[in-house]
Amino acid sequence: MPSKTIFKAYDIRGEYGKDLNKDAVKKIARSLMKIFGAHPTLVIGHDTRESSPEIYKTVIVHAPYARFIKAGLMTTPMMYFLVNTRNADGGIMITASHNPKTYNGLKIVARRAIPISGKIIRKAVASVLEK
Repeated sequence: MPSKTIFKAYDIRGEYGKDLNKDAVKKIARSLMKIFGAHPTLVIGHDTRESSPEIYKTVIVHAPYARFIKAGLMTTPMMYFLVNTRNADGGIMITASHNPKTYNGLKIVARRAIPISGKIIRKAVASVLEK
């Protein structure tokens, strides 16, 4: 199970390679079906942090049941805009926002770009790992 400390009120974030790592990202990606249901359409994008492209690719590979609208490099408001204009089931932004450059994370939103709390995501990860 990924560290409890990475699951925040409105996102997932931590120092990449320490608190948040590729294995945690794989587990989070696999748990997305518990949150969105089968075969969701999700917008996915990332910021300019060095670790963002790796996390972006990891999510896409480990959530193969999702149909991704791959937006690539963008801002968080752009992801929110695309979720709404593309009528997506949700979105994932790879970013740690204002945190130091060694940090990274995932902002996950539902339809209409409504934030999904880290606590809900943590429960979904736990339920997937129990199987």
